[in-house]
Order: sequence, then C-alpha cells, then structure tokens
Amino acid sequence: MPAHVTLLFPFVPPDEFDNATDQTLRALFRATAPFRVRFGEARRFVATPYLAPEPAEPFAMLTHDMVRRFPAHPPYGGRFAEVIPHLTVADHVDRATLDAAEEAVRSGLPVDAVASEARLMIEGDEGWETHTRYPFGS
Repeated sequence: MPAHVTLLFPFVPPDEFDNATDQTLRALFRATAPFRVRFGEARRFVATPYLAPEPAEPFAMLTHDMVRRFPAHPPYGGRFAEVIPHLTVADHVDRATLDAAEEAVRSGLPVDAVASEARLMIEGDEGWETHTRYPFGS
C-alpha cells in the first residue's frame, strides 16, 4: 500500500459495500474542503514509522464523521482509546527496516501537501488497490 493517512480501518467489507455506503461517503467528502497539510516530523509506533500531519485535526474530524455514520466499524476495531492521525511509512517490519525507513523519510522533511481526496482501498489478489476515489469539495 502506498504511504497514506488512514481515516477508518477496518471498513465495510467489499461484498457489503453498496450504493448507500458509496453515497454516504460521497456526501461526507463533498462537504470537506481540500486542506493544506505539512508532514514535518517522523515518529514511531512500536513497529510502524509514520509522519505526523500538521494540522492533525482535519483528519481526526473525518475519522469522527465516518464513525458517526458507520458505528459498526470503529477505528482499528476499537483497539485504541485515541486515534492518532498519521501518514504510515511502513508497517510491521523488522527493526533494521524500521530504522532505515525512518531515516530515509527524515531526510526529505518537511513535506507540504494538499489533502484533496479520500480513497477507499481494498485488498485484492495483487495487494491493496483503489476501489473508489472521493474528491473533497466537489
């Protein structure tokens, strides 16, 4: 999977994804204006290096809005009391890969971007792929 900021995982399984789910997501993201974000600091969960977004609040608000609309799908299955918005760089890798990934991204910071869409990603035979793109504000 490419580097990403997760809004809600796990989500509706692909075989349960229907038109009502799609339309709910379209309305949510249509009401979201694109926003500037800076990734200026590398941090780490236990086995996951990530970049901290500034501001983090728009991502947290989108997650909250999605959970309100899809309460059967709490973030990370409800495993964490607080969801910390983050741009995942690598996930569940060995210590040497973790250190190398963290060092590699630090040298390229800061990264300025505009968050302008959300993507529904599904895991297929070839790995993770984009199922649907949801442009913000359109």
